[in-house]
Amino acid sequence: MQRIITLTMNPTIDKSTTVDNVLAERKLRCQAPSFEPGGGGINVSRAIMKLGGTSLAVYAAGGPPGDMLVELLEQEGLEHDRINIEGWTRENLTVYEETSAQQFRFGMPGPEMRQEEWGRCLEKLRNVDPKPVYLVASGSLPPGVPEDFYGRVAAIARRDGARFVVDTSGGALARAVEEGVFLVKPNLRELSHLAGREIENEAHQEDVAREIIEKEKSEVVIISLGAAGALLVTQEGSRRFRAPTVPIKSKVGAGDSMVGGIVLALAQGESLQGAVRMGVAAGAAAVMTPGTELCRKEDTERLYRAMSENEEGIREEDLP
Repeated sequence: MQRIITLTMNPTIDKSTTVDNVLAERKLRCQAPSFEPGGGGINVSRAIMKLGGTSLAVYAAGGPPGDMLVELLEQEGLEHDRINIEGWTRENLTVYEETSAQQFRFGMPGPEMRQEEWGRCLEKLRNVDPKPVYLVASGSLPPGVPEDFYGRVAAIARRDGARFVVDTSGGALARAVEEGVFLVKPNLRELSHLAGREIENEAHQEDVAREIIEKEKSEVVIISLGAAGALLVTQEGSRRFRAPTVPIKSKVGAGDSMVGGIVLALAQGESLQGAVRMGVAAGAAAVMTPGTELCRKEDTERLYRAMSENEEGIREEDLP
């Protein structure tokens, strides 16, 4: 398969636990926590590995939590390359309340990063050898990193002939798209931010995606629609993919699993439509797992087959 590199500027230790009730002003007795490596690009690499593929996870990490992150990645057998920083890697907390079956997610901002530190991250990508075919930048930027950082990564990818995939939000997403990328995966809120206006209906979703493509800001736009699936838009046309109905245990990591499924399938030579189908299946598989666990290969493959069979039935029976 073709080489994949993921980039995580703001990784995390994902801590998850369970409690009977979440109550203010009370000492809450939680169950023993679980710890997993996290952050956008790291989770994309983990999803790729769970689905049977390989990638290199490049990330910035510091302090004792950064050392713990390395240990967790080693335990999972993930190929990784740490860029040392002075600030301590953040820790996020997910709490599942048993009485309500609700999940409470607490995300931290991450360490302040100096120019010299984020500059080393760019230098790492410039000098990596062999060059990737797919470069995936996913997740938030920590304090101190300029808003145009992913735009600078896009320029490096273009110079090296890599297909740049970006999954982030806000100004960081807008600046990356302004530079030009291969694939962008916004949700409706992020798509509205890119368009500078509200998304009113399904037709409007496609119109905004086509504007991005026609302005040569992205070759492929995949709009994540949550439980409704995804909308794929390219210069050649568009297609909606319905998400399979599955029992929901946790939505953490669904987006990263989706990106991992898409990029892995493309790197293995799958068509774009087949890759999106795999991504939707991986995202659905992720919500079936508890806490911060990502997609499982057996669930993803089963859902992928079911989606393919349903789509075949639609083409045979319902289309003119």
